[in-house]
Amino acid sequence: MQIKKVGVLGCGLMGSGIAQVCAQAGYDTLVREINQELLQKGLDGIKKFASKMAEKGQLKISVDDLFKNLKGTVRLEDMADRDIIIEAVPEILELKKSTYKTLSEVCRDDVILCSNTSSLSIVEMAVMTKHPERFFGLHFFNPVPRMELVEIVRSILSSEEVYKQVYAFAESLGKKPVSATDKPGFIVNRLLVPYLLDAIRAYEEGFGSIEDIDRGMVLGCGHPMGPFTLLDFVGLDTTYYIANIMFEEFKDARFAPPPLLKRMVLAGHHGKKTGKGFYDYKK
Repeated sequence: MQIKKVGVLGCGLMGSGIAQVCAQAGYDTLVREINQELLQKGLDGIKKFASKMAEKGQLKISVDDLFKNLKGTVRLEDMADRDIIIEAVPEILELKKSTYKTLSEVCRDDVILCSNTSSLSIVEMAVMTKHPERFFGLHFFNPVPRMELVEIVRSILSSEEVYKQVYAFAESLGKKPVSATDKPGFIVNRLLVPYLLDAIRAYEEGFGSIEDIDRGMVLGCGHPMGPFTLLDFVGLDTTYYIANIMFEEFKDARFAPPPLLKRMVLAGHHGKKTGKGFYDYKK
């Protein structure tokens, strides 16, 4: 099967980015949101981001041509003719499982289903479908149009032949794929999350200020941003959620969220998206 028609579930931060890169790569792309208001907000966001890229000469096609390839819908049933569907709904396992159960009823048997999850079990979602061998993790990184990396995650049920199709599809989007096994955190978060949690513990234990720890890692290790800046960018709630999943799986203290992270999440200080995290973005 040649992939020509792409479906994207969710037009939020990640879904909109995925829809953009698929459309600008020339694919007939359909993105679905749960209501018209969220859909329009997501499409407007794509237009704004793509326009900025075009101004800088970073877009290979015009914004108008991009939107000729991109359409929106609020109906899950409209995904029936898609060749591949990439799910980017909230990281709630039961929500994802029910979504895939419905998709299995409305889509073709040869559709390829992929989840953009950053931490959840691939096989646990795959078994909700009629053909779990055609189910993969396809984990993009934020901001999707700029980040080259995508993790392709295979479960113990995944087909080798379909895996090659997914790999080729990721490359056709201009991405550089890496293959990961179906374990919480995959490759990047398995290494990144303990580093971020250790930075919070170092601050809690008085090793340095937030600013100095950030500055030390940028200047000393050549990182593009320090751990606290990165935490605010990724989202403290997202990091907390992933850390809890990894801790539940491995029972390793390295993955246990520090008390400060839990308190900040409970207080609604989730980082840049809420205006306040380890840094104050309202000023």
